[in-house]
Amino acid sequence: MSTVEVSYYTDPCCPWSWALEPFLRRLERDFGPQLRITFVMSGMAREFGAALTIVSEALDAGAASGMPVDPRLWLDSPPRSSHPACIAVKAAAEQGDPAPYLRRLREGLMCRGRRLDGAPAMIEEARSVGGLSVDRFRIDLGSHAILEAFALDLEQGRAAARRQGPTGGDRVALPSLEFRGSDDEVHGVYGAAGYEPYREAALAAGADPVGSRPPSIEQALARFGTMSTVEVAVVCELPGPRAPAELWRLATEWKVKPERVGSGELWTLA
Repeated sequence: MSTVEVSYYTDPCCPWSWALEPFLRRLERDFGPQLRITFVMSGMAREFGAALTIVSEALDAGAASGMPVDPRLWLDSPPRSSHPACIAVKAAAEQGDPAPYLRRLREGLMCRGRRLDGAPAMIEEARSVGGLSVDRFRIDLGSHAILEAFALDLEQGRAAARRQGPTGGDRVALPSLEFRGSDDEVHGVYGAAGYEPYREAALAAGADPVGSRPPSIEQALARFGTMSTVEVAVVCELPGPRAPAELWRLATEWKVKPERVGSGELWTLA
């Protein structure tokens, strides 16, 4: 089984990266450990401008993807910058896979109304992620090494922008994924897309589908933790009304529980 290296250019504050979550989890389901994903923090904004721009993007991304959004944070008390959240993800990566912590930040920013732009808030989120040493995280968060790691990510994003072509500007479009197989050829999908372009890029880089049946809802929740309705639909292959119908049926049996967040629900095992 070959390993495909995946560079995922993203930012915890990026609404379109939040919209990508169902497809990212489907990729993990379809290809398993063959895909080794590295999260490249691309610094969406050193300083945010007009809040209405983010509000509009969040609403558009939510409408296009079905992911729940609650943009009131960006009207009431918006984060000053996305860089603190990016740096926090790099600090979490010092202890292993930062995906659970990154997911926690995405939920907080996109649908839980949490202003995450300072060290105390980042440390508090780390307390809620299993497997993270909060004391080590606090030290790493303030270290020069983490700032240097973030600077390297920014440079990597600029290099990806050059591969993206003339539309890339000085920073690669977010979200973007680059797949590299054993021949080191880059198969990139730049900017938001449907599932098939990501799947085709993974196949072109040499990944093989694992061929397993879709998981049950309970199996998916056990694997991924918190999931939106559309994530369940995509990962478990339950199109149309089937995913919400099955989720609410399981809720009446006290097997899963919903949490209302903005325009939708997040589900966990009961």
